[in-house]
Amino acid sequence: MKNKVAYFGLFTALALIFSYVETLIPFNIGIPGIKLGLANLLIVIILYSSGWKEALLLSVVRIVLAGFFFGNLFSILYSLAGGIFSLAVMALLKKSGKFSVAGVSIAGGVSHNIGQLAVAVIVVETYQVGYYLPVLLVAGAAAGLVIGVISGEVLKRVQKIGIS
Repeated sequence: MKNKVAYFGLFTALALIFSYVETLIPFNIGIPGIKLGLANLLIVIILYSSGWKEALLLSVVRIVLAGFFFGNLFSILYSLAGGIFSLAVMALLKKSGKFSVAGVSIAGGVSHNIGQLAVAVIVVETYQVGYYLPVLLVAGAAAGLVIGVISGEVLKRVQKIGIS
């Protein structure tokens, strides 16, 4: 039990550091909400090494803390919607056993953007934000691919040295 708490603390700290680093990267292509999602690297790793409950807890804790540190109430709301929907999709696809880590992560990136866009439609009370959907889907798939490939490599190496 002590090791689980220590690992959770370590992963939470790493997720917050990744969230902060991401705020420093000047990545603006004119469409709000497009990010690499560095902290999702840890969510995917925890999903595969510990399970969906631990990944959900880490995701919610990271989103709330990062929102208070680096964002605002709306960023927490959008991120929670995207993060929870994304994790649900990833957990289901992982459980099916038919997808690679990269495939699961790509679906997570896409579904994260869909979840955020759904909340945006409700908050701004217009469907016109839906025009961002095609670009957000491509961005989510690209970010999910990068995160998935890195996560898969990390998981291979962690298993080789017997940490997980």
